[in-house]
Amino acid sequence: MRIAEAFSPGHLTGIFQICDEPEDPLRRGARGAGVSIDRGVYTAVAVEEADRPSHTIRINGREVEAPVSDWVLRYLIARAPRPLRVLVEHRVEVPIGAGFSSSGAGALSLALALNEALNLGLTTLEAAQVAHRAEIECQTGLGSVLACLTGGVGVTLEPGAPGVGKTLRFDHSGLSVVYLHLGPISTPSILSDPALRGRINELGGRLVEELRRGWSPRRFMELSRRFAEHLGLITPRLMRVLRRVDEEGLPCTMAMLGETLFSLVEEGEAERLAGLLEEASGRGVAIAGIDDEGARIIRSV
Repeated sequence: MRIAEAFSPGHLTGIFQICDEPEDPLRRGARGAGVSIDRGVYTAVAVEEADRPSHTIRINGREVEAPVSDWVLRYLIARAPRPLRVLVEHRVEVPIGAGFSSSGAGALSLALALNEALNLGLTTLEAAQVAHRAEIECQTGLGSVLACLTGGVGVTLEPGAPGVGKTLRFDHSGLSVVYLHLGPISTPSILSDPALRGRINELGGRLVEELRRGWSPRRFMELSRRFAEHLGLITPRLMRVLRRVDEEGLPCTMAMLGETLFSLVEEGEAERLAGLLEEASGRGVAIAGIDDEGARIIRSV
């Protein structure tokens, strides 16, 4: 039996532009801006030869149907010369369906772990491209795989899969991420709504260009908030919390796409902001570091 495990950071997006016109899925994706956090998805795979192929996928200990993981799994095990029994264990540290790129992080960590366990010989970029294809085909994301592989804080200047899209990273020393999660939002329903897609692309690309020309954490938060308000997706309960934070002059915005608030702030302000968010929402608030390495293999036996 071969066992491999990989980690992918979660990623919070503040601004994005849909770029899904190309027929080649490797060239489809998004431009955008966001931050990768030091919490994400750990994926372990156990692979052994069998008389008949079979696989099981678990998320946080529960056997589930996971279309994106299933797509990655079937695509990669088709390259194996013999039938295999595969067990996939996703350990998800971030809220699911709430703007943390959990789907992309799960697909990416699975592709890296399977490539390692099956000894397929794919490069990291090639394995990551499989995860990107899965997200595109399942309509669960556009640019999160590239962002999760890159890590850090920055903008995606050109859309596409890892190895195709282009990113620009910025210094994030002394910064933390504070977030409050209230609930999920359906990504496929957003990506298929023509009116909402129009509002996204009307402003998203221009704001990415503004950040490319003049980046600062405060500027990123201000433009992300402008983008969220333009889309009209901020729920009433998120808005109530935002108004309280606004009174204190602290930056905060909605994660794309989830009923989640987040802020990229100086480490010295993180506890204060977390306290305000908790007081205003009555919910638990988390403070995370920034993952600078991106997705990677962490175990192989």
